[in-house]
Amino acid sequence: MRNTSSLVIDSLCDQARKEDITVACLYCDFLAQEEQTVTSMMGAILKQLVGGMDIPIYLREAFQEGQKEIGGRRLSLEDLVGMLRRAIASLGKVFICVDALDEYLAKHLPEFLESLRDIVRQSPRTRVFLTGRPHVGGTIQKYFTGAVVIPISPNTDDIRSYLEMKLDRDSEPEAMDNDLRANIVKVILDKMSDMCVGAFCLSILSMIYTYENYV
Repeated sequence: MRNTSSLVIDSLCDQARKEDITVACLYCDFLAQEEQTVTSMMGAILKQLVGGMDIPIYLREAFQEGQKEIGGRRLSLEDLVGMLRRAIASLGKVFICVDALDEYLAKHLPEFLESLRDIVRQSPRTRVFLTGRPHVGGTIQKYFTGAVVIPISPNTDDIRSYLEMKLDRDSEPEAMDNDLRANIVKVILDKMSDMCVGAFCLSILSMIYTYENYV
């Protein structure tokens, strides 16, 4: 999935150099779940969208007002969503890409998706590209009912080639004869087959969701 996501994001960034396109990309990290709150994610998107321009006056004023309060006040989610709408309104086409949503903290996911949906609804030139394993599919489609879903299934030959490459790089090749090597590859491929349900491999399969808001 990550390679596919990288290809999509690289393609969008290439287009952005030639066209009036702005791209914001986030990756959900299982090890940073507590830090990746809804407000921090929205703040990161906002930072990327305005990063290539002079900081708008309304952003400066909002941060300055927050700093006046005791201890300094962080911007609320409502504030950030409103600023995102204003920032997007001054741009051409906008693509917001969020990779590995299955690694995002489940309790924050509905609010994050709802915020993204609200932005897209009011910003007709905005597109959202999301990836994640199948178990988050239902939640995503609840908020993006018009999403285009693209399943990605593993290619056995590619996986076999990857395993062969990793075995070739083993730090102690003399500890493995040809029979053991062949058995390792067979067992892993068989286990993957057992984990598949129909055409879907739950251990590796990821879903790509794209949502477009047309007017």
